[in-house]
This record gives sequence, C-alpha cells and structure tokens, in this order.
Amino acid sequence: MIYYLLYPLHEYESLSFLNVLRYVPFRFLMATITSLLLTFGLYPWFIRRLQSKQIGQVIRTDGPETHFSKAGTPTMGGALMLLALVLSTVLWADPSNAMVWVVTLITVAYGVVGYIDDTSKIRTRSTGGLSGRYKLLLQFSTAIVVCGWLYYGEAGLPSDWLEIRHRLAAPFFAFSKYPIELPPWLYVIFSSFVIVGTSNAVNLTDGLDGLAIGPVMISAGTYAILAYLAGLTLFGNVVAGYLDIPHIESAGELSIFAASVVGVGFGFLWYNTYPAQVFMGDVGSLALGGGLGALAVLTKNELLSVILGGIFVVEAVSVILQVGYFRMTGRRIFLMAPIHHHFEKKGWPEPRVIVRFWIIAIVLAVFSLATLKLR
Repeated sequence: MIYYLLYPLHEYESLSFLNVLRYVPFRFLMATITSLLLTFGLYPWFIRRLQSKQIGQVIRTDGPETHFSKAGTPTMGGALMLLALVLSTVLWADPSNAMVWVVTLITVAYGVVGYIDDTSKIRTRSTGGLSGRYKLLLQFSTAIVVCGWLYYGEAGLPSDWLEIRHRLAAPFFAFSKYPIELPPWLYVIFSSFVIVGTSNAVNLTDGLDGLAIGPVMISAGTYAILAYLAGLTLFGNVVAGYLDIPHIESAGELSIFAASVVGVGFGFLWYNTYPAQVFMGDVGSLALGGGLGALAVLTKNELLSVILGGIFVVEAVSVILQVGYFRMTGRRIFLMAPIHHHFEKKGWPEPRVIVRFWIIAIVLAVFSLATLKLR
C-alpha cells in the first residue's frame, strides 16, 4: 500500500528519495522491520489479554512429564503473528501483484481454520479440537479453489506465470531442459497437497518451545531468496535464465511476504523461546504452514520444499508411520510421535532437541540454495 500510494510521488524533485520504494530489497527490509516491531512491541499486551481471558494451553496427558508444567500457558499467540504478517505485507508489497494476494489469502484462510480448532480445544478443555476430517475438508477446499484458479484461470494472472504454470521444476535439473509436465487437473491436486501437507506438517512440529518457528523462519528466508531470484533482472540479464530456474518476474514481490514471516517469527520467538511465555496455537502454525506451502507452489519449488522443509517432512512422516504401524501390529516404532517427543522420551533436554532441529533446518536451507548451482 505504501508502494502504491507514495512511489508515484517520486516524480516531484523534493520527493525524489521515494524512488527507493521501487526496489524490492528495500521493501524486503522494511517489511521485516515492520513485522518485527509490531510483534515484539505488542506481545506483552497480547499475552496479558490472553491471560485475563484464561486462554491457556491444554496438555496431552500421555505426553512427556516435563510438559505438565506448561498447562495454562497463554496460547493462540499466532493470532497476533497473523495480524502483523498481513499488515506488513499489505503495507510494503505491490497491491497490484496477484501472487501476493494469493499467498496472503491462503495464510489467512488457514489461520481461520486454526482459530476454530484452538477455540474448540479451549472451550472443551481437551486436546481434540476440530475434527480431523473437517479440518482437512476446510484446508483442501481452500487450496483446491485457489490452485484451480492458478492453473485454469486467466484474468488477473501474470503472463510469465501462465507460460509455465503446468510445469514442475526438479531440483538438480535444469528447468529449460527437464521440466516435468503435468495435466492441469493433476497439478491442481498436487499443488493442493503441497499446501495442505506443509500446513499440517508445521502444525505437528509445533510441540516444543520455539521448535516450529525456527525452521519456519529459515524456510521463509530461503523462499525470500528464491522468489527474488526468480524475478530478478540484473544488468539486462534474467538471473533465472542463468541459473536455469523458472523465471517468474511477478514472484519477486513474494519475498516481501516471506520477509514479513521472518520478522514476525523473530518477534514471536522472543517470547516463545524456552521456557515459553506464549504458544502460537493452531491459528499460527496452520497459517504459517499454509503460507510456506503457497510460497513453494508460486515459486515453482514444490519438489525442493521436501528438502527445504525436511524437518516438517520428518515430523509428519513419523506420525504417519507411528499410526500406521500401530494399527497393523499394535506396537510402536517411536517412543512417542511426532519424533521430537521421541527424543524427549529418550532423555534429551527440550533445549537440546530444539537447537539440534534448528541446526538441521539451517543445513537443509543451505543445501537447498546450493541446488541452484548443482544442475
């Protein structure tokens, strides 16, 4: 919005400094700072509001005993993150860019699903919340509608996206030589699975103080780089062509959204670090996960997201394996799932699990960026 309102004024000599608004890196930094200040400054007040309304975390009775002391800790802190994320994105991104509105819409919609789930848990004082089938129904409905428009629609979509929207980029392979072609209907289903899967995987990872937000920020920062490179033209040369990745000029604005995720993440982490003063709840984890999934789809990094979000993938797979194996044999593979609880049951202190998972997330992010040259 600031770009839309103020950038045209740079034509006046006295306001020529506003020309800086045309540069994505400047707005990238401003979005990070704005979202950081909003969350960092408002969380003390927001935590007090949550406490006054007795909106506290409900703890699983079969979980690690060290978690019992966390019962009653203010939850649904992700609501403030979502507000700051949307506000900073709207302020600093180009409002005429359809990609920005797509990723923002998915994030907000999944935040609403998380809000319904959280309020259900608090009202019933249980960890059940919204039924899994209804949660997935809402998530898939949103994803299929949006992805259907992305892969079948015409109006409002940028031309560079229309040219490659049915193609899938494979890590380690040059996009111009080895694009993966999928029928539109199959791509709609596949991309919807990416968004829904990422959302729920982040939700499963959110089980320890600061565990989920660390990899979320790392992934968002990586997507910011990938989105910027996808749309960057340097000295008249298309950088995406040199790297042989999908060229989507309009994707550059997505780095503003990704930067806002990093900003709200840092602001939230100040209060969520061990021992946590507030939890994000499903309103935060489902929304942030949905946003990351949308970034993967819109930047054509659906397959790379498996590597970049490796922590989320392992967490989700551990639950699937645990449930499936238990139903077949009546026995468990892990001491407890998701897998971060397995390590707690083995005696690892919570901070050790958190920091080691962060380290793995950083290594995976570096490796993901390295694939830009390993082709």
